[in-house]
Amino acid sequence: MKIAIAQLNPTIGNLNENAKQILNAAKQAADLGARLLLTPELSLCGYPPRDLLLNPSFVQLMATTLSQLARNLPPDLAVLVGTVEENERSHVDGGKPLFNSIAWLEQGKIQQIFHKRLLPTYDVFDEYRYFESGLKPNLFALNLKNSKSQILIGVTICEDLWNDEDFWGKRSYAINPIADLAKLSVDLILNLSASPYTVGKQKVREAMLRHAATRYEKPIIYANQIGGNDDLIFDGNSVAFNREGEVVCRAPGFETDLVIIEFDEQKQDLVSLDEASIELTEVAKIQKSKSIAPLPECDDEEIWKALVLGVRDYVSKCGFGKIVLGLSGGIDSALVAAIASAAIGKENVLGVLMPSPYSSDHSVKDALKLAKNLGIQTQILPIGDLMQVYDKTLEPLFAGTSFGIAEENIQSRIRGNLLMAIANKFGHLLISTGNKSEMAVGYCTLYGDMNGGLAAIADVPKTRVYSLCQWLNSKAESEIIPQNIIAKAPSAELKPGQTDQDSLPPYDILDDILQRFIQQHQSPAQIVAAGHDSVVVDKVVKLVARAEFKRRQAPPGLKITDRAFGTGWRMPIASKWVLGNS
Repeated sequence: MKIAIAQLNPTIGNLNENAKQILNAAKQAADLGARLLLTPELSLCGYPPRDLLLNPSFVQLMATTLSQLARNLPPDLAVLVGTVEENERSHVDGGKPLFNSIAWLEQGKIQQIFHKRLLPTYDVFDEYRYFESGLKPNLFALNLKNSKSQILIGVTICEDLWNDEDFWGKRSYAINPIADLAKLSVDLILNLSASPYTVGKQKVREAMLRHAATRYEKPIIYANQIGGNDDLIFDGNSVAFNREGEVVCRAPGFETDLVIIEFDEQKQDLVSLDEASIELTEVAKIQKSKSIAPLPECDDEEIWKALVLGVRDYVSKCGFGKIVLGLSGGIDSALVAAIASAAIGKENVLGVLMPSPYSSDHSVKDALKLAKNLGIQTQILPIGDLMQVYDKTLEPLFAGTSFGIAEENIQSRIRGNLLMAIANKFGHLLISTGNKSEMAVGYCTLYGDMNGGLAAIADVPKTRVYSLCQWLNSKAESEIIPQNIIAKAPSAELKPGQTDQDSLPPYDILDDILQRFIQQHQSPAQIVAAGHDSVVVDKVVKLVARAEFKRRQAPPGLKITDRAFGTGWRMPIASKWVLGNS
């Protein structure tokens, strides 16, 4: 029996287009001779729909669209579609109004609906806000083509997979849906997911899936969403393991795809198409050559693909056609310009140079060289005259005070104002270029360099910015990012001779402290015990707490780490508690 995995990129709330994606995948799967098609979690509405789920008309339209989809599917193909179902007992027994569900569609109708049992409510997940937990294991018997035989299939949804105490050493929930299905002697376990990307997460997923397959001696298929939805990026990497824990199929990361896997009824196991003793159609033979897509060779390649996808989808799904950004001649804006060019094409990216009297000649030259290497358009808008207007306007109020941060930040705010004017005039998306290290400690200017509709590298530490630029040049075997941009000391150039290290520790030190503090939740004492200077640690921790008001006003930033300053970061602003201190 052939099983198809549709690795889809839904747009949240675009029910008709998402249904068309599923229908097109179903037609392709049927042409390939598949008996069963898998789509990701909430594939009909896109994940995460968030408070759209509080709108009754949205939920009702989803149900209508699901029924229409069922009627249009190929008749001999079973399709599993991610959707929601109303909890009819919520008005009687209490509980949440909806279930996060998978619908089994076949023969023109909804055959059965399965409910997600484990609801994540941590980091970026807030499913208990909307959903009631499913109460029983999900399984169904699927008739085989041209046979009276059936296979018993267990269905799980994303988080249902992530609670194996034998793998994690602990349980986060009282039940283990995978273990429950194994006890019911299912022949095959499915996990339909919308699992967001973070660096290295696919290795964890595959280790967990391999463990489940071998522990329960059950083949398992994992189908994941791809695409960017606001701050979240979904990497796909759908994969199938046989009962020995071997990968027999993997879809490529960060791409839509339809892949085929064979379930051998005699072996009661999954086999790759290379091993399958079936007559393949010409279309299926094409699938054979890419049945196991390779994983990225390094973290930099993985992160690059994620950021390019995140920018591309944010631009297209929000209805923009072009990007504008400031080019300072620094490494952050260089990386963002390269990402933008790869995402939507060099012809759709405008880089704006806005030199001030404090800008060095090499910064302008470096920015122009970068633009030439990328092939993007540029505009040069000097801001010296505007600075004088501000100085003259504020002179009566600032008289008797010394030049300081307020005057420095005026330059950034002038630039932010100009960029927003261009974006507003021409309908471009302004992308801000600040990195995670700066965002963490507040080394950025509200209504200045923080302006924008998307912060492409807001979750990328400064040291990783350097690594990505070096990787990009190495991959291209040419100087995409000018070497002088990589080599020179980073500077905001808001006053003569300024460098970032006038205000911050060296970035290798700063990023290690931030990694320990933010990602690993280490206390200042633990960070000091790891070898860092106590004065530096104390300064960094206080800067992180103090900058919360800035982060709250920042544009959405693409998430690539397991602790980003986005929807999963919920710190108070008006607080006397300094993070990490007791």
